[in-house]
Amino acid sequence: MANVSHPSEFILVGFSSFGDLQTLLYGPFLMLYLLAFMGNTIIIIMVMVDTHLHTPMYFFLGNFSLLEILVNMTAVPRMLSDLLVSHKVISFVGCLVQFYFYFSLGSTSFLILADMALDRFVAICHPLRYGTLMRWTVCVCLAGAAWAAPFLAMVPTVLSRACLHYCRGNVINHFFCDNVPLLQLACSDTSLLEFWDFLMSLAFVLSSFLVNLISYGYIVSTVLRMPSASSRQKAFSTCGSHLTLVFIGYSSTIFLYVRPGKAHSVEVNKMVALVTSVLTPFLNPFILTFRNETVKVALWRQLQRLKGLHKAA
Repeated sequence: MANVSHPSEFILVGFSSFGDLQTLLYGPFLMLYLLAFMGNTIIIIMVMVDTHLHTPMYFFLGNFSLLEILVNMTAVPRMLSDLLVSHKVISFVGCLVQFYFYFSLGSTSFLILADMALDRFVAICHPLRYGTLMRWTVCVCLAGAAWAAPFLAMVPTVLSRACLHYCRGNVINHFFCDNVPLLQLACSDTSLLEFWDFLMSLAFVLSSFLVNLISYGYIVSTVLRMPSASSRQKAFSTCGSHLTLVFIGYSSTIFLYVRPGKAHSVEVNKMVALVTSVLTPFLNPFILTFRNETVKVALWRQLQRLKGLHKAA
C-alpha cells in the first residue's frame, strides 16, 4: 500500500470463501460468458446485414446487445482470471477505470431500454406519425444522448472516489470494484457521495424505468381499444421481448443500487451482481430471438443464405 489516503492496489475477495472449489466455477462461468458474447454478437451482425431489421426498433436493439457485451467485458474476464489465482489484486487506477466503465455502460443500457419503449409507444399509439417522429436523425440523437450522458455524469463520481481517504484496509469484498464495498473502505464522510449516487440512480435508472412504465401504460390502453384480437396479439408480440428485458434488468439493479446508504448485505449483493453480470447477458439473446418473431425469421433467413453460399462454394 503506497499510503493511507490512496492505496496503490486493492485485493478483490471474489469467491475466496469457496477455497479450492473456485477453480470448478471457472468452466461454467467461462461457458456462459462466451455464449453471451456470441449470442449478442450474432444479434448485432443480423441487425447490420439484414435489411428487414434496418428499423429504429432493431437499431436500439443492436445498441443494447453491444452494451451487454461491453458491460460483460468490464467485470467478467477479470473475475474469471481471479478464479485461477490466489492473489487477486487490482491497481488503484485499474479499480477506478473498471468502476467508471461498468457504471457508465450499465446506465447507458437503461437509457437505451427507455428509447426502445418510446419507439414502441410511437409505433403502436401513433402509427401514422411513426416515420416522422422516429426518423433516423431522431433515433441517432436518442442513442447518442443515452451513450453520452452517463459517461459525462460518471466523471465527478469517479473523481470523488479518487479523492477519498481509504484507511480501512484495501480488501474489497466483491469480484469487481463495486460501489458499496469501495465506500466501506473509506474513513471520510461519504454521506454526500451516497446522496449523489442516489441522485444518479434516480437520473438514469428510475427515470428510464418511469419512461418504460408510462409508455407501456399508453400502449396497453391503445391495444385494448383495438377492434380485432389479431391486431392486439400482433401489437403485444412486438413488445414481449422488450418487456422481459425491462423486468430482468430493472428488478436486479433497483435492488442493488437504487437505495441510499451503504448498509447493504455485501454477500447478497455479490450474488445478485453475479446473476446480472454472467447469467442475464447469457439469457438476453435467447429472449430476443425466441420471443421475437421478426428476429427469428431474420436468423433463419441468414442461416439459409449461409447454407446457399456453402453449397455454391
